[in-house]
Amino acid sequence: MATVMIAEDLITIEFGPWERFFIGRARHTVPLTAVRRAAATDQPLRVPRGPRKGLTVSGRTKIGVWGVFGGPRQLVAVNRHLPGLHLLLDRASSGDEFDEVVVSVPDADRLVEAVRAVIA
Repeated sequence: MATVMIAEDLITIEFGPWERFFIGRARHTVPLTAVRRAAATDQPLRVPRGPRKGLTVSGRTKIGVWGVFGGPRQLVAVNRHLPGLHLLLDRASSGDEFDEVVVSVPDADRLVEAVRAVIA
């Protein structure tokens, strides 16, 4: 399971061992200035769309990169048992490769409020 930390002007997402394997990285950092919108979702499995590189266990888990051939490029680590934190990013200002990040975390609502407090 991923953990999300907000410190100063960065959001840092640390991925668990299985997530690291399918995502190809241990952590991902996003500048808060690149976040256009933050939302919590009770159904994070519905957010990823398009062609993917990663793991899908139907109705249970999605881990990897979605939108590999076009559309919004999404970094995804979600499962059905936890709510999701959905970040829409300004890819140009962040210099990042992703337009969206979706991760399942138990405290998604608290993280959304913390991000909104900083970007508002």
